[in-house]
Amino acid sequence: MEIFEAIDSLITNLLAMLGSFGAVLGCVFILFESIIPILPLSVFITLNFITFGNFLGFIISWVCTVIGCVMSYYIFRNGVSDRLYNRFKSNDKLGKFLDLVSNISFANLVTLIAIPFTPAFLINIASGISRVDFKKFFLALVIGKVSLVYFWGYIGTSLIDSLKNPIILVRVGVILVVVYLISFMLSKKFKIR
Repeated sequence: MEIFEAIDSLITNLLAMLGSFGAVLGCVFILFESIIPILPLSVFITLNFITFGNFLGFIISWVCTVIGCVMSYYIFRNGVSDRLYNRFKSNDKLGKFLDLVSNISFANLVTLIAIPFTPAFLINIASGISRVDFKKFFLALVIGKVSLVYFWGYIGTSLIDSLKNPIILVRVGVILVVVYLISFMLSKKFKIR
């Protein structure tokens, strides 16, 4: 139990030391996470929830996530779309994937974006390279990212709270397993790897 209290104290002190700079840094990282997939979106959303509270942390994370995805979409739409689209279309698997993305229904696009374990950068890049209309992509982002940001904010803050009350960790584990199984089933249905 002393280890959990030490970790909780470390996180609290780190956030206090970084102050608003840590929050700004978290927002910048959220923007770039949509382009550079190795950055952990869940950590940055959690930091915003802890720093700004649930409501403001949610709004800031949601807006930054949507802006980052739009940036990624436009980079690939305007920068490399024509060259990559023709190259990918010649590959059977990639061509089928681009056709799937180009013809995906609005409801399915929202669902894919909303699932926490779907690689967002892949959806952004595929939407930018393929022929997905910006209005459709943007509206799907605005709707789908609501549940994704709320999910990671809840999971992240619950993990921090679990350092004080380990029972919360069991709940978080169950939620993660359920969401992962739903993500796995949906990725099989949509044939996403």
